[in-house]
Formats: sequence, structure tokens, C-alpha cells
Amino acid sequence: MFWILVVEGVCLPLRRRMAVWSLWSLLLWGALLPAAVTGTQVQGQVGGSVLLVAECAPGFQVREAIWRSLWPSEELLATFFRGSLETLYHSRFLGRAQLHSNLSLELQPLEFGDSGNFSVLLVDTGGRAQTQILQLKVYDAVPRPVVQVFIAVPGDDQPPNTCQVFLSCSAPNISDITYSWRQEGTIDFSIESQGLFADGQVLRVSLGPGDKRVAYSCIVSNPVSWESATVTPWESCHQEAGKKKNVCADRVAPETENPLV
Repeated sequence: MFWILVVEGVCLPLRRRMAVWSLWSLLLWGALLPAAVTGTQVQGQVGGSVLLVAECAPGFQVREAIWRSLWPSEELLATFFRGSLETLYHSRFLGRAQLHSNLSLELQPLEFGDSGNFSVLLVDTGGRAQTQILQLKVYDAVPRPVVQVFIAVPGDDQPPNTCQVFLSCSAPNISDITYSWRQEGTIDFSIESQGLFADGQVLRVSLGPGDKRVAYSCIVSNPVSWESATVTPWESCHQEAGKKKNVCADRVAPETENPLV
């Protein structure tokens, strides 16, 4: 005799009934278990890939695994059940998620809206379960910054043949970035904080005739990439005080987007 089970309008053979029940029980179990927030943070870049690693305790032999997206919406992404890897679920990661044999989940190509929380529920052969929470943050690639050179109006107390310059650095249309400066050709790249303003975007320097070839670089960075632009400010000192010069092509050497190491 051949028995069947109807699940959501689909007829399933009896031999698959226990498998279906077991999978749905596992899904329900994962929903009822308290979230074990581990604080694991993962960073990725738009257009790149990221690997969400499922970590197991020593001696924990995984029998089933479920990957889910928790925020901004809860979605089923991939499962490992009875030796079968499955990622064909209709989530926003459809076609961009791959479950590897070590049960780590790879997402690519990344989009800016992919930032959020993910969970993986692991059940071992003895019935023990553990849940991991991973926080993914996706960043845009840092663009090449633009440097503006401002020449200050000379004051009565300013030494002769000197030039007070303000260097302003900006990276258009991007957030979550950090600004820093370095003086090229020196062993110590650090810049004294007294000369920095606007969270590091503006640098004030005093130049003399001996600084004609001194170059300064503005570095903009986020956790996954960085870019820089270099300017020789003395070249602007002969201009009328109070005017500015846009600098975006003056570099020591051509540079492209670089990952942080």
C-alpha cells in the first residue's frame, strides 16, 4: 500500500513525511530558541563578497543547519538537512547566496542594503542546538577625495616670506569615512592635532621658502577601502590671498581603490 501526505497542496510519499516534519520542527525550534547574540561583526564592500562563517564547538557534529536573515526582514536563506545543501529560497539574496560544505554562507555581489543581522541554527547528532548571530555591515568603496587649497590673508604678526594655508579635503556622496593627513617625504607621517579642524577634514600649515616642494596627502578611509590625493600647497601661495584652488589630480603616484590590511 502506498501512503501519501499532503503539505501545502503538494503530495509527498510517506517515506518523506518524517523528513518534512523534522525540517519544519527544526524551523519552529529555531524560532522559539532564545537568540544567542555573539557580537560577531562582518564587513563587506559593495560589489564584493563576504563569508558568514558557521563556528562549531569542539566535538559538535552538525546534523542540521539553518541560515536566516533577521533584519531588516526575516527570511530563510539556506539549509543543511540530511546531508543535502539547499539555498533555493525566495529571499532578497536569491541567486546571490551559496552554502558551502563547511556550512558557511557566502553572499555576492553585495549591495548596500544587505547590511543587517543573520543567524545560523546548528543541531548536532545528539540533539544539542546552538545559535549564532552575525552582524553584516556593507560599505561603499571610498572615492578619490578632492582637496581645496585656501591661502589665508597675511596678518601683521606673520613673518615675512611665509604663507598660511588651509587644506580642505572631502569625499563626495559617501558617509562613514575617516580623514587623516600625512606629510610626504618624512619618516614620521603623523600630523599634530593642533593643526586639524572639522574632524580632520581641514589641515592648517605654515609654509616658508624652504617648503616649496613639501607635499601633503589627504587619506579618506572606511573599514574596507581607502583612497588619497596629494597636493603641494606652496604652488598656490603666489595667488591672491583668500582664494582657493581645487586639487584632485595632483598625486605623488597614480592610486586606485585599495583594501585595508
